[in-house]
Amino acid sequence: MRAPADPSLPGRAILAPMNAMPAKKWTPEEYLRAERSASQKHEYFGGGIFAMAGCTERHDTITANVTTALGNALRGGACRPHTSDMRIHLPATGLYTCSDGLVVCGAQFTDQTRDTLTNPAVIFEVLSDSTEGYDRGRKFDNYRSILSLMDYVLVSQHEVLVEHFVRQEDGTWNLRVLRTGQRLRLSGVAIEIPVEDLYLWAFDQ
Repeated sequence: MRAPADPSLPGRAILAPMNAMPAKKWTPEEYLRAERSASQKHEYFGGGIFAMAGCTERHDTITANVTTALGNALRGGACRPHTSDMRIHLPATGLYTCSDGLVVCGAQFTDQTRDTLTNPAVIFEVLSDSTEGYDRGRKFDNYRSILSLMDYVLVSQHEVLVEHFVRQEDGTWNLRVLRTGQRLRLSGVAIEIPVEDLYLWAFDQ
């Protein structure tokens, strides 16, 4: 997904703060007020607000496939999917961010606006060249602090390749690498998705 430009995040160039405002230390409350009226998504970390980069056609196609596949597999159940418009807050680290897709069961929100979740069970990120290091590294480090999170899924946009990190009972994470003909089995919500379903139309051109 898109990465914040915090200097503590390796490999990230500093991006312009929200609405080109002078640098300042924002509170979470100020961030949420500004973000809810902003035309572009931003991340919040350590008092800073950072613009999130756009995406390619293929990235957007795969992201749409993720949401569709999750919706079809979860139909009729208690858990539900959300798109990149749903914000995630990580109380343990203070990060506010968005993923490319997620599943939540019994949603817990930060406030009555109901646009910021704290308890996703599954998170998807579609990898981009500019953000892959962040998604694999510092962002995953932050995500691991979410006690409800059971599955973290990285989806390549250059080839049919899915990397599925599964939380174990002892808190460690195991990696499953999936390709064409295999099925993604999400332990947090007990559903399966054919890997090919995530790549419909992605390589048509």
